[in-house]
Amino acid sequence: MKGARLVAMGLGMVVLAGCGVSGDFEDLRSYMNEVRAKPKGSIEPLPAFLPYEAFTYSAASLRHPFQPPMKIDLTQRQKGTKDIKPDESRIKQFLEEFNIENFVMVGTLANGAGNYALIKGGDGVHRVKVGDYLGRNHGRIVEISEAEVGVLEIVPDGEGGWLERPRSLTLKERS
Repeated sequence: MKGARLVAMGLGMVVLAGCGVSGDFEDLRSYMNEVRAKPKGSIEPLPAFLPYEAFTYSAASLRHPFQPPMKIDLTQRQKGTKDIKPDESRIKQFLEEFNIENFVMVGTLANGAGNYALIKGGDGVHRVKVGDYLGRNHGRIVEISEAEVGVLEIVPDGEGGWLERPRSLTLKERS
């Protein structure tokens, strides 16, 4: 036991002796003097900052590119009026970010405050009432029954006017 201690102490002394101060740093000093003697460089200035320019997507009200085109008989096509138009000053609701085709009615709720429909789509199940908006075509909920939700959309007629188009979301039965 004593021998192991002496060996450990001896080994420690050898290691510490290697860490001693010696004057053999002349090569390091000469390199540092050489680096300090070189002319100092200049740092290039940062590039000019270009402010962010917002992009306005103007094709949001057009047909989705993966939906089949609708065949329209131009002779029987409804004409829009200037009297009907969406309220552009109104703050958009969350469910107006999604296409109405993505929503499915999954149930209803009723309490003292009124009737509500449960709509699945977007990012989950949402509770909506008459007067709420959903879908990208200014769809306003006008009726809630046990079996369906009635929505009235305001869509452009292609000639500068607007049309009211009724839609409905029917209750999806569990399978």
